[in-house]
Amino acid sequence: MTSEPETRPLPDSVRLSLSTAAARNLATTTKSAPQMRGITSRWLLRRLPWVQVSGGTYRVNRRLSLAVGRGRVCFVQAGADDVRIIPETLREIPALRDFEDIGVLAELAGRFTVREFRSGDVIVEQGSPVQEVYIVAHGRLDRFGTGKYGAEKTMGVLADGDHLGDEALLQSEPQWSATVKAATAGTMLVLPWDSFRELSDRCAPLRDHIDRFLANSARKVNSKGEVEVAVAAGHEGEAEIPGSFVDYDLAPREYELSLTQTVLRMHTRVADLYNDPMNQLQQQLRLTVEEIRERQEWELLNNREFGLLHNADYDQRINTWSGPPTPDDMDDLLSMRRGTDLFLAHPKAITAFFRECTKRGIYPDSTDVGGHQVPAWRGVPIFPCGKIPIADGHVSSIVAMRTGEQDQGVIGLHQTGIPDEFEPSLNVRFMGIDDKAVMRYLVTAYYSVAILVQDAVGILENVDIAAPRS
Repeated sequence: MTSEPETRPLPDSVRLSLSTAAARNLATTTKSAPQMRGITSRWLLRRLPWVQVSGGTYRVNRRLSLAVGRGRVCFVQAGADDVRIIPETLREIPALRDFEDIGVLAELAGRFTVREFRSGDVIVEQGSPVQEVYIVAHGRLDRFGTGKYGAEKTMGVLADGDHLGDEALLQSEPQWSATVKAATAGTMLVLPWDSFRELSDRCAPLRDHIDRFLANSARKVNSKGEVEVAVAAGHEGEAEIPGSFVDYDLAPREYELSLTQTVLRMHTRVADLYNDPMNQLQQQLRLTVEEIRERQEWELLNNREFGLLHNADYDQRINTWSGPPTPDDMDDLLSMRRGTDLFLAHPKAITAFFRECTKRGIYPDSTDVGGHQVPAWRGVPIFPCGKIPIADGHVSSIVAMRTGEQDQGVIGLHQTGIPDEFEPSLNVRFMGIDDKAVMRYLVTAYYSVAILVQDAVGILENVDIAAPRS
């Protein structure tokens, strides 16, 4: 039996044809443009209606509102049992809004004492007299009330920074309007109601401030907290028609255009010699602009001065009922405004919502947006946005908004027609060549975002996106 001869590669000295490695020296390489992983869909920038701001500042004029939102009190913690209120943040309590005397606020903050609670503890009972003011430092409390037919119903959730008890100022014989139970273990700070009254009676500025708050609270307002306009309807004959006027906010908020800038550097030798087949300066600018636009979207959400996550009204923030985002939570978020154009959520939050839908046998629909199939809830598209932060590795937020000037929603602010404009409201300005033959270009984007009416943006907070363990 004969065996096949063994085939071995020929050495380079006896190669019968040109090698591919050598051939590539004469070939033209086909190249891609520079790629970048950091480019995202940037749905917020694409879906916001952009308004021209010629003077660099946009003023939001509103009807006078007397309803003061319930903000969040902040704390400083030096240990497990050493939790203290930051005195300035007591102004987030409606009765203390705009109170100036920091010394009185510091004394008031010092009168609060720390109290721990466990899951299932009843903090207050409906109908019992108000004897203490509570501020939640950490944990979650559920509010329950008696429904029309005697059944218990859930009325809301209290979480970090929320407070209850200050509404007793508006009652002659203050009583708790709901039962509050602890859903988790946590910490609260407690102030006896008599202690607050003693300080108010002794401190004239605080007493006068409270009296003004009570006087404003007595004025008639509509369901949105705006000063009521007196009108008559359904009358007959020659009834006297009430006279009135629409009062305006005397201190409207103004939004100045913010900016993102960088200096792009390139050696003249590179710009002169290495431009075929792609222009080096154009590619450098393209990637730089992409990075600036990514940062622009991050700022529109996270900037403390104008970002949506920090400037949404506290009355438009709700917590999830159970932790993960459920269809009930999304419905609550939708019900907070007269029209919702879009949701924004981190992709992991969207996944968590789909998980909850699957548990209930619900399958969210989708909608077509510019040729893209986007998931939707109740017909409102849910756009992914990775710039919404995830805290502690598993807690995020879901944003719902109404957009456009005509609908009194959220609008983007920019200014077009600026010198050396490269894209709308973004310019590239040549800064010269230094002694090392390096060219410099200043790349700047101008932008901001404005919330025209408080209910234009709502946020579902403390969304647990962690997948349950099997």
